[in-house]
Amino acid sequence: MIKSVTVFCGASAGNEPQFVNAARDLGRQLAKANVHVVYGGGHVGLMGVLADAALQAGGYVVGVIPHELERRELAHPGAQEMHVVNTMHERKALMGERGDAFAILPGGFGTLEEYFEVLTWLQLGFHAKPCCLINTHGYFDHLLAFLDHSTNMGFVRKDHRALVQVAPTPEGALTLLLGTPQSASAL
Repeated sequence: MIKSVTVFCGASAGNEPQFVNAARDLGRQLAKANVHVVYGGGHVGLMGVLADAALQAGGYVVGVIPHELERRELAHPGAQEMHVVNTMHERKALMGERGDAFAILPGGFGTLEEYFEVLTWLQLGFHAKPCCLINTHGYFDHLLAFLDHSTNMGFVRKDHRALVQVAPTPEGALTLLLGTPQSASAL
């Protein structure tokens, strides 16, 4: 049973309103499903939107942020739990531990790096937690095309490529992550 979802997303809001809307929707839907949000701890960008929406909907928010980023990303003051760690490695390890599943919203290098690490852990059998890219406004289209190219070139096995779950909306992602349409329909 999924009690918490680790969300990787940008410390920027991007330049399309759909990105902010998707982060807000995901935060609200997780709260309504009584699923804890585990995220990078920031109060800026999509991270802040996600946390604010979950908190406003009565959700439980767990932030994990390195000391070095605590001031730059402005650690969210409303999170019920805020873990300040020493390194990015510790951040990812704790976020991976605390989540029963992973949802990935648009973001930059850090978001992609976090996603590929948990995807690699899944590929290697280090965990069996579901992971889903939320392809808001086609944000991940080129990444998905690259993964298909990598598969065609023989660098990614087809069964590993199949581990990349994608949904166009937060609702669709939660249906995949929570396992049944009945679970997600309550959102």
